[in-house]
Amino acid sequence: MPKLLEVRGLETRFYTQEGVVMAVNGVSYDMDEGETLGIVGESGCGKSVSVLSMMRLIPEPPGKITGGEVLFEGRDLLKMDSDEIRHVRGNRIAMIFQDPMTSLNPVLTIGRQVGEAVEVHMGMNRTQARMRSIELLEMVGIPQADQRIKDYPHQFSGGMRQRVMIAMALSCSPQILIADEPTTALDVTIQAQIIDLVKRLRDEIGMAVIWITHDLGVVAGLVARVNVMYAGYIVETGPVREIYARPRHPYTIGLLGSLPRLDASTHEKLTSIEGLPPDLVSPRPGCPFAPRCEYVIDRCLKENPELESVGLDHRAACWNLGVTLGYERGIGLQKVDHDSAYSNTSAR
Repeated sequence: MPKLLEVRGLETRFYTQEGVVMAVNGVSYDMDEGETLGIVGESGCGKSVSVLSMMRLIPEPPGKITGGEVLFEGRDLLKMDSDEIRHVRGNRIAMIFQDPMTSLNPVLTIGRQVGEAVEVHMGMNRTQARMRSIELLEMVGIPQADQRIKDYPHQFSGGMRQRVMIAMALSCSPQILIADEPTTALDVTIQAQIIDLVKRLRDEIGMAVIWITHDLGVVAGLVARVNVMYAGYIVETGPVREIYARPRHPYTIGLLGSLPRLDASTHEKLTSIEGLPPDLVSPRPGCPFAPRCEYVIDRCLKENPELESVGLDHRAACWNLGVTLGYERGIGLQKVDHDSAYSNTSAR
């Protein structure tokens, strides 16, 4: 059965005065119809840039998509002309942007902004678009929608603005919804409401969802599969249950170790990943995570590993997978001396 979306070797660069920023480095993955995929990683790892590249929303200059292909229903989005990609964007593939406080136009009413997409993509007139806007606002749980479409963004709370953004994204019943950290600026209670809303709408409409976040805890009950990104690479990918139970890449282990656990002892401290994210302008040879990795070996400093199968539909990019074999959350690992890995080049 053909895939709904196939990303193959996607590469994106930013050409700046400081040098070439290697933002996305050969990202590849597939999506089926109705599937929910999580993309996780810390700030600056390439999560948002990878999907913005897919949507052809990278500003050129300074950005440029330098390689790869993005096949949507068999057609390469990267080779479409401006009119073709505009027909796909917002219609077949829609996106909820990160900050609801700044994503809406402050001088246009909510009804005008929600209705614009259906006028452009579905050929509705102004009256039909108004009725569709009311229907969408009701769908996402905004009370008195027939009155509130006359309001402006400043008259809505942060959570309500994010619901408006979701209504706009769903206006044309897209096949893929991309949610770029849509709960970042919201409090925990509103976050839970937005996540539940997306889950409900996903099940009702049958769309596929790409959920981007830096928080593995957010995607636990939402997605079926997770891509963990670091320094523009996918370093681990697999079913969400498998990755939570048996993470194999040291970076994934570090991310999970930083999450609070209900079953943890009250004296148990959260772990942190030492060091700083890599410099994407002047990347050092070898694995990009090596300078921060507690399980580094000599080969990590020389060669960047490819994704390798470590289970059913579960892959990780690490030269020292043996040390993570059999890892279960809550069970410690025998750590390699990080400092000696850089100072001692002899074989272990």
